[in-house]
Amino acid sequence: MGAGQWDTSTFTAAAAARRARGQDDFGYTSRMRGVPRDQRTAAPDLEAFGATAREARDSAEHPRSTPIAVLFDVTGSMGQVPMTLQRRLPDLLGLLTRGGYAQDPQILVGAIGDDVFDAVPLQVGQFESDNRIDAQLRDIYLERGGGGDGKEGYALAAHFLATRARLDSLERRGRKGYCFLIGDEANKDRLFASSIRKFVGDRAFRDLDVREVYRRLEEKFHVYFVVPNLTAYYDAPWLEEHWRDLLGERFLKLDDPDAVCDLIALTVGMMEDAITLEEGLADLGTIGSTGAAAVGKALAGLATTGRDAATGGLLPADL
Repeated sequence: MGAGQWDTSTFTAAAAARRARGQDDFGYTSRMRGVPRDQRTAAPDLEAFGATAREARDSAEHPRSTPIAVLFDVTGSMGQVPMTLQRRLPDLLGLLTRGGYAQDPQILVGAIGDDVFDAVPLQVGQFESDNRIDAQLRDIYLERGGGGDGKEGYALAAHFLATRARLDSLERRGRKGYCFLIGDEANKDRLFASSIRKFVGDRAFRDLDVREVYRRLEEKFHVYFVVPNLTAYYDAPWLEEHWRDLLGERFLKLDDPDAVCDLIALTVGMMEDAITLEEGLADLGTIGSTGAAAVGKALAGLATTGRDAATGGLLPADL
């Protein structure tokens, strides 16, 4: 996967055509709401069950791939934020490439629900470099479920990426990818074996410790948790405590949900040593972004603690 190039004009024209026809940007969600709950499934390109790999591979077209996984919570507590993310995430490739923040970025998108209460708690696309990212975003099912306990299935998504991601950046160059989890709740107390069997298809016989799940994920990715404003638990002290205990300074609060792709792009650019925070914020001003202040506030901790603290340790090839 990962062939082709992102074309902003194609994305803009397609969105305008959908509006003119009165079509919903989340057409798959509309279809799923018309079928019985026990028959709702992920779109084929986002189905996690039975998937053997999600690959970010080098090619003649993209010789030094940079994998970037972006998975967002689509439960009810997230409000309208998933729609905001869908609208802005396709801009991410443009920011990364125009600014030279990352070499040959390949983006994987996905969605997270509650693996105890929801019908479709895990949806994961492929790593892509072109407008297929937009198509996969529009095929995400916005279930708007959840269990109401302040805990969702983030660890199930972490387990899937830890066991399925195949990254040439890591295997050939010793460089991790980037994983951004966007949500507003905590992990469940453990990752249930029954959830792994039901939604991933692995033969799992015991529940997994959440810390161990994230330790394995961090062998392949620098992992960040982003909580956007306008979500139910944005200011909850227990939420920050939970994620800082797992990820330290990689817990990021974003005042402006509309600036999510700006935040991701600048984080990657800083960690790739392509820009400083100040340079990235200046770039946002140049392109007319209104999210510079929110991004600067969210990333202030990463800028002051240094790259090693921000990434949770580096592989030798990262130095």
